[in-house]
Amino acid sequence: MTEKPVEIKLPANLFQGKTAVITGASRGVGRATALRLAESGANVVINFLKEEEKAKNVVALCKEKGADALAVQGDVSIWQDAQTLANKAIEKFGKIDLLVLNAGIWEGAPIEEMTEETWNKVLNTNLKAAWAMTKACVPSMKKQPSGAIVLVSSTAGQRGEANFSNYAASKGGQISFTKALAAELCPRIRVNAVAPGWIETAMVRPVFEDAEYKAKVINSIPLQRMALTDDVALSICFLLSDWSRHITGEILNINGGAVLCG
Repeated sequence: MTEKPVEIKLPANLFQGKTAVITGASRGVGRATALRLAESGANVVINFLKEEEKAKNVVALCKEKGADALAVQGDVSIWQDAQTLANKAIEKFGKIDLLVLNAGIWEGAPIEEMTEETWNKVLNTNLKAAWAMTKACVPSMKKQPSGAIVLVSSTAGQRGEANFSNYAASKGGQISFTKALAAELCPRIRVNAVAPGWIETAMVRPVFEDAEYKAKVINSIPLQRMALTDDVALSICFLLSDWSRHITGEILNINGGAVLCG
């Protein structure tokens, strides 16, 4: 499985003059989103936790597309790291217009075996980080004529996921957080979420070493394929752009028809 882009280009001026902050952007959906935003004229702030070389590579690719970019290390589930990330974005670019809350992990266990450490790690990374980054970035975003926030949730937050109750709770929390913020921050800042199903990323590849299980998953998806990271990135860009200027508080499902919900 490869994280290749969809063969379509976004308008070069779609995000001209905008500054975007993306958490967890050294790989996967965050990386793909950063590249699409750069392609569309935005300055991009790449947050990463450990993979500095990969983050630097994303910065270089963004610059190749004519955008300016900055990589900032930090655990955004820690308030001080989130504040530092926002401050560095403002120091570099003077403002924040767009925020993509993508940092996340997928770790679980049967409920009777789940440790407090595993529960807290997932809730902190997936949900607390969304709170911390929003709190850190919104003051700057409110100074702009308009802004947009997109959270990367999951189908697990809508239907649950056996043996990953902590993950499902964190993603369901993101959905409720999205709806609350949409009401709180309107009309200047729009807040939406995407809810992907299976995505072809490094995080899930070990699961699909079992060819029989992979086939079972593919057969359960009406479109008969998993999403590419770029499928999700394009949807995020739609929600960040003026193409969706009358949409807020929405959960956009990107699952190939695997979960049909409104």
